[in-house]
Amino acid sequence: MTDSAAASRTPVSETPVSSRRIEGSSAGDRVYRWTTAGFAMVVPILLCLIAWEVFAAGWPALAKFGVGFFTTSDWDPVAGNFGAAPAVFGTLVSSLLALIIATPLAVGVAIFLSEFAPRPLRQPVAFFVDLLAAIPSVVYGLWGILVLVPILRSTVMPFIKNTLHLENFPLFSGPAYGPSMLAAGCILAIMILPYIAAVTREVLMAVPRSQREAALALGATRWEMIWAAVLPNARSGILGGVVLGLGRALGETMAVTMVIGNRHEISASLFAPGYTMASVIANEFTEATSDLHIASLMAVGAGLFIVTIVVNAIARWLVWRTGGVKTA
Repeated sequence: MTDSAAASRTPVSETPVSSRRIEGSSAGDRVYRWTTAGFAMVVPILLCLIAWEVFAAGWPALAKFGVGFFTTSDWDPVAGNFGAAPAVFGTLVSSLLALIIATPLAVGVAIFLSEFAPRPLRQPVAFFVDLLAAIPSVVYGLWGILVLVPILRSTVMPFIKNTLHLENFPLFSGPAYGPSMLAAGCILAIMILPYIAAVTREVLMAVPRSQREAALALGATRWEMIWAAVLPNARSGILGGVVLGLGRALGETMAVTMVIGNRHEISASLFAPGYTMASVIANEFTEATSDLHIASLMAVGAGLFIVTIVVNAIARWLVWRTGGVKTA
């Protein structure tokens, strides 16, 4: 009785002392909190500085040509006329073609490694797939010039035109040059495959084992278990891997520059040479002499910046929408 009475007379003001320590009101905690907050702010600040510099350098061209800069095809440094539509077209087409080729291959590799590969084989194969991401871009370009382009010119393109008789189809019309939009899409597909495969593999392995066991217990085959239980639970992560690969494809420079042909025109045929926004900057920036030429190249860089932001925003919306449907 005496103890309870003494406890009831304990001042209330004495209790917040320990809670203030737990909340981190000491000087060290405040320094740590503000330091980490400052580090976190460095990334958006750098992004804003890069955007400001690129748009400021490209503003003279944007102010002179307006929106027509991205919708016209005339690129004549001598006459002072610049239009980036072929570069925008080539960037989007080559990146989408790379995704069409790489995504099924990467998802297939990830499913094999996570569901079918024997344990002694799983790590070595995963290591070699991840090793593709460590190869320099210029090495991919050299391989594309020496191996990929001759194979496309002498084997793949004639097979499509003469054996499959698709020469009248707009996507496969025209002469088989070798350096082309198709070559750029193939080289990009090889380059983005390890990114999509690595993310997809980790996501598939993170799916709870109970999902697999429940599907098998209901009588599903192994493939039905993967198709109906594993892939639906991993679709958000797979989409994230595809977005990561798309980001790599949009900004790739050297390998694409070496195999795409670098022709400033829009063509419906995948056999025709093309241009990308990154390759036009790499090819002409050191040779640009006039201020308008330099401003036009910086405007192309600004356009690439915008395309990247828009694509990632759409992808983020798709991931959010997919996650919402999944949890509904």
